[in-house]
Amino acid sequence: MARRLPPLNALKAFEAAARHLSFTRAAEELFVTQAAVSHQIKGLEEYLGLKLFRRKNRSLLLTEEGQSYFLDIKDIFISLSEATDRLLARGEKGAISVSLQPSFAIQWLVPRLSQFSQLHPDIDVRIKALDMNEGSLTDDVDVAVYYGRGKWSGLRADKLHTEYLIPVCSPLLLNGDKPLNKPEDLRYHTLLHDSSRRDWKAWFKQIGVKVDVNQGPIFSHSTMVLQAAIYGQGVALGHSVLAKPEIEAGRLVCPFEQVLMSQNAYYLVCHPSQAEQGKIVAFRDWMVNLVNEEQREFGADVVE
Repeated sequence: MARRLPPLNALKAFEAAARHLSFTRAAEELFVTQAAVSHQIKGLEEYLGLKLFRRKNRSLLLTEEGQSYFLDIKDIFISLSEATDRLLARGEKGAISVSLQPSFAIQWLVPRLSQFSQLHPDIDVRIKALDMNEGSLTDDVDVAVYYGRGKWSGLRADKLHTEYLIPVCSPLLLNGDKPLNKPEDLRYHTLLHDSSRRDWKAWFKQIGVKVDVNQGPIFSHSTMVLQAAIYGQGVALGHSVLAKPEIEAGRLVCPFEQVLMSQNAYYLVCHPSQAEQGKIVAFRDWMVNLVNEEQREFGADVVE
């Protein structure tokens, strides 16, 4: 036998109005109009075939049937609220699985992961490094770091870094046989490419300098091109996010201030239905806050 349940939205409106004895305050609590609350309750009364409220001297009162119904259902709403709180509390603990590119994992996340663990010792982070962005947010993954324009169908995306590309090289190249004093000097050096020669071509076009970019090795991973630059094998256009630790450590330097703003950026993505889980909120807030703090400290004058 099928259960006979009235419309749940109408029940919510009735419970709130009965608790406050006010359609206006119920509407404020439910973020709807007073007319919407009135309409829902009228529909509930028609469904039940009973009058639930009556007005007396400009006051809202419950009928005898309304009072009896409210006493029966109010504990149900309390139980639902408590069950939801318990479920969300469980979501603040346990394991969180994070999928991201190896370059971002190695250069940014792993060195900082202990900070998150200190703040949230009850959350066990599990890293899953994959070369591909799209499609990595599978059922066994809670959140992922994608690199792109920030629009992925059916996913919530929170922007992390403002991304730009900056020339970087080993300090040894600055004062070598062919010192790097101006961008034109790059014609005497090997250019290191991340995935394609497109970025260097765009950088030279932006600053109005002509240099042959059809030379130098192409690397499939951003960490590889940075490592090649560290070993003095040439000059790379490094992603600001990934190059930052190497610059701070003195392994890389920026010979020129001109940067290439990127239309892409790193985003933390998750399924909208899971966005408010405690562990996901904790991880997202930690990443976004830390990224904003680092962005202000490093390169903010360039980025803005």
